[in-house]
Amino acid sequence: MRKKVSIFNEVLGPVMHGPSSSHTAASYFIGRLIRDLLNDKPETVIISFAEGGSYAEVYSQQGSDLGFATGLMGWPITDERFFDALQLARDSGLSIAFTVEILEEDDHPNAIWIQGVSQGGQEIFVNARSTGGGAVELLNLNGWEVNITGDAHNLIVETESSAALKIKEILSYNDQILIEPSIKERDGMALIRTQLFRQLNENALDEINKTDGIKSIWKTSSIKFPKPGDPLYLSGKTLDEYAKKEGCSLGEAALHYEAALLGITQEEAIDEMWRRYEIMAQAVEQGLRGNIRGMQLLEPSAQRIYELETRGDLATGGLHTKAAARALAAMHVNSSMGVVCAAPTGGAAGTIPGTITTLVDERGLNKIQTVNALFAAGAIGLVLAMRGTFAAEVAGCQVEIGAAGAMSSAAVVEVAGGSVRQALDAAAIAFQNTMGSPCDLVQGMVEIPCHTRNALAASSAFVCADLILGGYSNPIPLDETIDAVMKVGRMLPRELRCTALGGLAITPSALAMKRLR
Repeated sequence: MRKKVSIFNEVLGPVMHGPSSSHTAASYFIGRLIRDLLNDKPETVIISFAEGGSYAEVYSQQGSDLGFATGLMGWPITDERFFDALQLARDSGLSIAFTVEILEEDDHPNAIWIQGVSQGGQEIFVNARSTGGGAVELLNLNGWEVNITGDAHNLIVETESSAALKIKEILSYNDQILIEPSIKERDGMALIRTQLFRQLNENALDEINKTDGIKSIWKTSSIKFPKPGDPLYLSGKTLDEYAKKEGCSLGEAALHYEAALLGITQEEAIDEMWRRYEIMAQAVEQGLRGNIRGMQLLEPSAQRIYELETRGDLATGGLHTKAAARALAAMHVNSSMGVVCAAPTGGAAGTIPGTITTLVDERGLNKIQTVNALFAAGAIGLVLAMRGTFAAEVAGCQVEIGAAGAMSSAAVVEVAGGSVRQALDAAAIAFQNTMGSPCDLVQGMVEIPCHTRNALAASSAFVCADLILGGYSNPIPLDETIDAVMKVGRMLPRELRCTALGGLAITPSALAMKRLR
């Protein structure tokens, strides 16, 4: 059974401080969940990264430390205190330490272990990992296997085995349950876990607290949209079949999917997508004004490129260059740790904004047309997330900026009035032409070559759409293309998967670059 994937939770989101969804936003979400599990203000937290993993190489450059601190403090992900979070945490009495070690459970490049102690003396040990695009998993809590992803309210009870059935019975009467309570036992103890759409009511919680044999009760709040519904389709093929059956476009099919999965109205889903578009458009506008905090390696260039294009002073100019400049602008904001919308990741947060804002400008799109274009892009991301990952740490740049280019290509077809099959094919050929691309970010920062790759992906989205709309017949469908992308990505050595240990990252010029801040 494929996992439930939400466009807002995993594809076009989260809204976050840059630069990396895997290492900045995910760190924030893990920090928030750790704070919840401690059930009190944290006092000491030790975060250990896997030696040889991606976190170990880039956690400082990509703001992971700031993300963890912001989450542990319980602040919103876009809080303006983000930049000073480590110092403010220390000032509040919270000690946060980072170590790099050989970890026992090191089966993922973004694996981490966290030891936390609350001001009240409660201690937890957690194995967690960032899985790409801001998604996280907490896999082990004090030696017990768990599965906490932040898209539900979790209640976990550790008790003597004799009380397990009573606890399960109390929980089973709750009408907000997303996943039925489960029991695991060992050495006379039991762990009861359940996930809920809303927090457990106080009466049921009091009854559990009064039960003899209770050792620990852990709760986490949902930090993303809960998913009470079921997916309407699970692949590009079944998505196409659904759209034909319903007589709808790709964007409309994705809107139906998201509303049904999250248990919200289509109007609510439209409004939420429009909010995310506004974040994207603001990032583009901010970058084009040059109003940014400053990047670590690059000087801003988007504003000048856009101005020269407007004056007709470039070699060709036109729609493709405008999209590229706008993508650069959003990435300038991302790399200066400004607020962006991951699309589908922080490292790819320029491509879709560059494409969509250009479509809005060139075609005069209204709110519904803009939202449908974004949902069409989201539909392609859904298929990748169901079959693979957005983590460059796992499969290289092809599943981040490569994915953003494929998603943008489908959005262009949607706006042009093309069929669902044409949108899927445009996405497929975009993937086919970025397959194998490494993640070789210079000095571990989401700047070089990330910015120009975003710009080119935004520009080429229009070419991929035109090729398909003009009659190119794509022989390898999206599902098979994505499966091939994932196989190729897993063949890449770790040096080419977001560790800054290969490719452009180890050229003499890259190593010699001086940091601007």
